[in-house]
Amino acid sequence: MDRLLVMRSFVTVAKVGSFSGAAKTLGTSGSLISRHVADLEKQIGVRLVNRTARSVSLTELGARYSEFAQRVLDEIDEEDASIAGIHDRPEGTLSIICPKWIGSLDLGDAVAAFSLAHPKINVRFELGGLSDRTYDFLDSGFDVAFHTRDLRDSSVRLKKVAALPFVLCASEDYVKRRGELASPNDLADHDCLVHVNDPVWRIGHGHESTLHKIRNAVFQSNSYLALKKAAVHGRGIALIPHRSAYDDLVEGSLRVLLPDLPVPDRSLYAIYGPAQHTPRKVKVFLDFMTEWFSANPIPSYGQAPAPRRAQ
Repeated sequence: MDRLLVMRSFVTVAKVGSFSGAAKTLGTSGSLISRHVADLEKQIGVRLVNRTARSVSLTELGARYSEFAQRVLDEIDEEDASIAGIHDRPEGTLSIICPKWIGSLDLGDAVAAFSLAHPKINVRFELGGLSDRTYDFLDSGFDVAFHTRDLRDSSVRLKKVAALPFVLCASEDYVKRRGELASPNDLADHDCLVHVNDPVWRIGHGHESTLHKIRNAVFQSNSYLALKKAAVHGRGIALIPHRSAYDDLVEGSLRVLLPDLPVPDRSLYAIYGPAQHTPRKVKVFLDFMTEWFSANPIPSYGQAPAPRRAQ
C-alpha cells in the first residue's frame, strides 16, 4: 500500500485511540484503517499498536513512530500548501519566448510595461530560437510563447492577444522607377522583398482576398527590419508589419501600395501549457497583454500614434 496513506491512517488512530474513530475522521471504514495499520507494521517489521476488543493503544515503538510520522506528514502538508500558494500568487519567474520580429515591435514594450506593473514577477524574455514543434518551448523551460500562426495542437493552449496590421509598401523612388502597382497580379513583374517564413502573400479581405506566391524575391531576410530598410532604399516592394513601417510612411520614405486592397491583419497568439490549473502569474500576464494592446492600438496610416498607457 501507499506508505503515506497508511502513515496518515496510523497517525489518526494514535490521535483518536480507535480504528472506528480514525475511520470517521478520514471518511472511510474501520476495517480499512485496521488493514492500513497492519500493512504499516508489516513494512516496518514491528508491532505499533496493542489491539484489544475494547481499545487500541500504542506500543513504545508505536508512540515513537507516531511522532515521527506526524512530523513527516506535517512537513508534506506545509510544503503542499506553500507550493499551492506560490501557484496562486502572481510572483516568481515568468519565462517568455517569441520570434525576433514580434519582440522588437510592440510586444517588447508590452512586456516591459508588465514587468514594471508586477515587480514580484521576474521576467525572462528571449527573442528567437522557436522550434516548429509548438510544445518545445515548454521543454525548454518557458511558460509562454508568442506566434502569429493559429496553432491547433492539443498539447498546448492558445489565446489571441492582439491583431497586428501589415502593409504592402515601397519607396517613392521605386514606384517612379518601376511604375505603379495596379493590381496584386502585377507583383509578378516587380522586385519583392520577402521574409523567409512568408513566401506567399495574401492581398485583400474576404472574397476579394487573393494569394500570391512571390517568385521574384530579390531580397530575402528573416528580419522585417532588414526588409523595411531595403524598401526605404528603393530595392523593391515589401509586406511588413505596419508598426515597423509607420514612421517611414508618415515621413514619406515609404508609401502604401494598393490602398483599396488592404493586407489582412496577423493575429498575435500567446501559447501556454496544457495544465488543468494555469499558474496565476501566467493568467495575470495574459490578461495584461490583452489589455495593453487594447489600450495601445497600432494607429492607421495618417493617424497620430496614441500616447502609450502603462496600465
